This record gives sequence, structure tokens and C-alpha cells, in this order.
Amino acid sequence: MWLCGFKYHKMYKLTKELFFPNVETTHSSGIVAFGGDLSTERLMLAYKSGIFPWFEDGEEITWFAPEERMVLFLNQLKIAKSTRNIINRNIFKVTFNTAFKDVIIHCQQTKRNGQLGTWITDDMYNAYLKLHELGYAKSVEVWQDNELVGGLYGIDLGHIFCGESMFSKVSNASKIAFIHLTNKLKAENYQLIDCQVYNDYLAQLGCEEIPRDLFMQILNKELKVVYEDD
Repeated sequence: MWLCGFKYHKMYKLTKELFFPNVETTHSSGIVAFGGDLSTERLMLAYKSGIFPWFEDGEEITWFAPEERMVLFLNQLKIAKSTRNIINRNIFKVTFNTAFKDVIIHCQQTKRNGQLGTWITDDMYNAYLKLHELGYAKSVEVWQDNELVGGLYGIDLGHIFCGESMFSKVSNASKIAFIHLTNKLKAENYQLIDCQVYNDYLAQLGCEEIPRDLFMQILNKELKVVYEDD
């Protein structure tokens, strides 16, 4: 169902049918569709289609596929000298996929500049918890003195990791999580981390914006490789 909006650009209204429009139909705002649900099947179809949900509590589910996609090609990771010193001092302990629920709760509760509320609604929380139970959603945890002080989570498509959110309770904790994730994925022959939209923090780590068309080419190629391997 096509709806008019955003200066008469046609916006797709999802129904119960498990379907997303082609990302080429995306509005310049980055919005490709509204509505639908947060079922496991729809969420996984979204990520495999280059689309992700992004909306605040009380809003209709909104699906995005921005014209410029923020990504990290794993060999482009930048680690500042000060960060290397922190890593070498072993201030933090890093684990993978051991406290997913705690990580997403911290991400949900973290206040962010320019946002009135959280985009990790209770429905989102429950949906991603189910994705984790099924092995799709994964986390990185950063500990200091046995306390969880930072981390991140995202969707693992195999060869591509779709980052969703990160948090820090102490300086550099989320950065340490991101660096350890990058090194792990690189060792496992992944191609990139999808960081979705630009921010200065990620740019400092080597992330860059690439055209949506290029992102889709890489995504489709790597998904094909993963399925062929299976």
C-alpha cells in the first residue's frame, strides 16, 4: 500500500504480508516504509534487504535505508595512540555474547543528545531478545572490576555485522567493545560492520559513508556467499 507524504513522495505502508519495497524507492529522508511489525521474520528480512527499524516510543514503526550508509571496512579501523595505551594496560575485560540482556538494557537507558526518548522501545527490546535467543543478535561486553561498563549489540548476518547500539558507563568502554568486535570479525573473514548512519564518534574509528547502491552490492554478494557455504 502506497501512501502520500513528505511532499507527495509515495511512502509504503506495510501490511501483514512479509514484504519490503526495493530500497531504490526510499525517500530522501531515508525512510523506505512505515508500519508492519517486529517479528523475527520481518526483522531478518529487513536486515537482509539493507533496511533497519528506527523510531521512538509512541511512533509508528519506521524503516530506513539511507542514501549514504555508514560502514567500517575492517582493515580501515583507526586506533588512537591513547586508546592503544588503554588496551595495553588491560584495564578492561572483554567478552562476547555473555550478557546480551544487560547490554541492551543499558543501551535502552542511556540518554543521547538530540533524542527526547529512546528508540529501543519495550517492543524492540523483546524483539531483539528473541533474535538473540535464536542466535541472530549478538553482543560485546566490557567489564571493569567485574562491573559491566560498556558494550554493544547488533545483528550477525554472517560476513556482515549490523551494529545497532552501544553504551559506555566509563570513558572509552564502548570504543574498546567496537575495537574488539572489529578484530574478531576480521579474524573470521567478515567484510564490514554496518553502522547505519553517520556520527563523529564512529568516523574517528575509521568508519565512512558509502552510497546505498555500493552497500547493497556488498550486502547481496556476502549474503550469497553465506548461503552457498550453508
